[in-house]
Amino acid sequence: MENKIISKQILDFLDDLNKNNNREWFSENKERFRKIETQVKGFYNFLLEKMKEQDDIEKLKIFRIYRDVRFSKDKSPYKSHFAGSMSRKGNHLRGGYYLQIKPKESFIAAGFWQPNKEDLFRIRKELELDASHFRTLIEEPGFKNIWGNLVGEEVKTAPKGFDKLDPNIDLIRKKAFVFVRNFTDKEVLDDSFAEEVSSSFLRIRPYFDLMSDILTTDLNGESLLN
Repeated sequence: MENKIISKQILDFLDDLNKNNNREWFSENKERFRKIETQVKGFYNFLLEKMKEQDDIEKLKIFRIYRDVRFSKDKSPYKSHFAGSMSRKGNHLRGGYYLQIKPKESFIAAGFWQPNKEDLFRIRKELELDASHFRTLIEEPGFKNIWGNLVGEEVKTAPKGFDKLDPNIDLIRKKAFVFVRNFTDKEVLDDSFAEEVSSSFLRIRPYFDLMSDILTTDLNGESLLN
């Protein structure tokens, strides 16, 4: 079942859950949660169909609201947000899409959050060799107006084997290559929210195309795929 909008009931439920993050309250509101969860899954599936019109999507993953508290200092049993991600299909298409719904903290993200060490090294070597295309793409006004600047963790000086005086060290030191766009509650509740999300994801595609090319070739431009 598809659902084209995020309703105020969804944000209200999350707000109430944030204030009452305990098993007793959740148990008392389990039926309410199930109705909200159905709406949320419907929206993510509607967004998935829109994304399939513009990209080759392998799967949608909607994250459970139950928190794994085994290794967390925060022992609250439930997440106070809904979240889902979409992965692209095949080794030749890199990058992923993410959407979080949370009162006053909704956002979309796209990129490479925790690349494995081989991918991270390959990206850094490409930037060391020539970062001009990468910079031109992420600084393009139409792109930057939507996605802003790269976010994510970075090393303090330079990764092992790289020169801290390299002119592209600001990019090379990054451990993640992610862009984030935040949304207000008013924007989330607007009828055009799904369209705004999908059009924003479409605008990230040139970045994905470049990164896919980097991650599927060696430094000589030869394909690494069979």
